[in-house]
Amino acid sequence: MKTITVLSGKGGVGKSSITASLGILLAQKHKIILTDCDVDAANLALVFGKKEDDFIAWQDISTSKRAIFDLEKCISCKKCYDSCNFDAIDWVQNKPKLKKMSCEGCGIANLVCPVGAISLIAVNNAKIGHVDTGYGFLLVSSQLKMGASGSGKLVAEVRSETQKVAKEDTEFNLIDAAAGIGCPVIASVTGSDYCILVVEPTEASLFDLRRAFEIVEYFEINCGIVINKFDLDRDYCVEIEKFAKENDIEVVTKFSYDKCFAKALVEMIPVVEKNPNLKNNFEALIKKIEKI
Repeated sequence: MKTITVLSGKGGVGKSSITASLGILLAQKHKIILTDCDVDAANLALVFGKKEDDFIAWQDISTSKRAIFDLEKCISCKKCYDSCNFDAIDWVQNKPKLKKMSCEGCGIANLVCPVGAISLIAVNNAKIGHVDTGYGFLLVSSQLKMGASGSGKLVAEVRSETQKVAKEDTEFNLIDAAAGIGCPVIASVTGSDYCILVVEPTEASLFDLRRAFEIVEYFEINCGIVINKFDLDRDYCVEIEKFAKENDIEVVTKFSYDKCFAKALVEMIPVVEKNPNLKNNFEALIKKIEKI
């Protein structure tokens, strides 16, 4: 099973819309499975009109830990309080007290405590499930609890679950990565066979594209660029194409500005269902993927 990851650096450029429609058309020729790796704001299922109750086999998992205090052992030395870089510990009545939604589970308090009054326990901070999209393939997704840490680890768990759920003859795993360049994106890109970089003709988007490309380049993964809304600023589109040429990246296809992208999201349907004329753009991507 080959892994295709769609990322953008900047959010709001149409990455999830493109991923969903690409999945639909790719599934007409190949057996695929989708993975939503934007674990902090997983919404790819909504593009297919699927809600939380439609998911199958939600399972609670733990991707982080938090400190607990044995106050009877505590000697009030304040070493845990002084060493916490996340300001997760309050000092109340000469004893430590953990703040809600603050502990990162780094373990430093446990290490510095001279009497072993602090330990770490695993917390159920997320859940993973999958749903039938209705287009002949499954979507694996997750939800990280608000304020919880461990998004990078959760992406690894979601990808592992995808491997378990996918049938033996599945040819492609299409991943929708999070925006930005943080831990979830790095965990999404790692081990990919090909990356699709989605960009729009704005200074902010090109800036973030450069940063996203650094990650892809670091892992030595072949990639291509998709320019969305290219006709909104043709001069900046030229700047993107210049960047692509300088770095030997193929601009696989360009989408013109189309209000149907927004309308499709409102109606919770893939954009290619709203405007079938977009199929030609996606066919260029599919041909590129098929060469892998």
